[in-house]
Amino acid sequence: MELQDTPEEWRVVATTTPFQGKKTSVRTDDVVMPDGTVARRDYQVHPGSVAVLALDGQDRVLLLKQYRHPVRQRLWEIPAGLLDVPGENPLHAAQRELYEEAHVKAEDWRVLTDVYTTPGGCDEAVRIFLARDLSEAEGERYEVADEEADMELARVPLAELVRAVLAGELHNNCLVVAVLALATARAGEGVEALRPADAPWPARPFAS
Repeated sequence: MELQDTPEEWRVVATTTPFQGKKTSVRTDDVVMPDGTVARRDYQVHPGSVAVLALDGQDRVLLLKQYRHPVRQRLWEIPAGLLDVPGENPLHAAQRELYEEAHVKAEDWRVLTDVYTTPGGCDEAVRIFLARDLSEAEGERYEVADEEADMELARVPLAELVRAVLAGELHNNCLVVAVLALATARAGEGVEALRPADAPWPARPFAS
């Protein structure tokens, strides 16, 4: 058994886009099943995202608390955002999000992990980076609006985040995955064994 996800694409005999939003859309595909029957599948089409676990010199993770209307909660999260244009270099996008949301820059970047957030109903792919050697960004702060204008920032020890995740107190998927991935990497071969920041990303190919 090869422990690796593999590309595969079942035949689609019809497709429509019943909803087109500013950044995402909803697609309906009629997909041929292995037994020859046709099943209808609705899913969100998403440009892809990046997220950043920014770790400071005191082993604290930079967090944001933001209101998320679909779940009616204010969630602790790590900096994250959409890939603005097709083929955008995810590292550049991650650096932009860290600057815009926290006014922070980092000198050391590595790929922590890649995930599909909800593959049963959305094609969103997220690349999560580990960023270290943090310092305050230069220049003026990015002007925020809407939910981002009400964000709370904090730096929390990684060990406390692991405890809170396992206790069911934190729920943002990128935060949960990033925290547990970093703890696992440290317990194994160490963060120096993580992939480089420009590692290939088949889910969202990009130019170097």
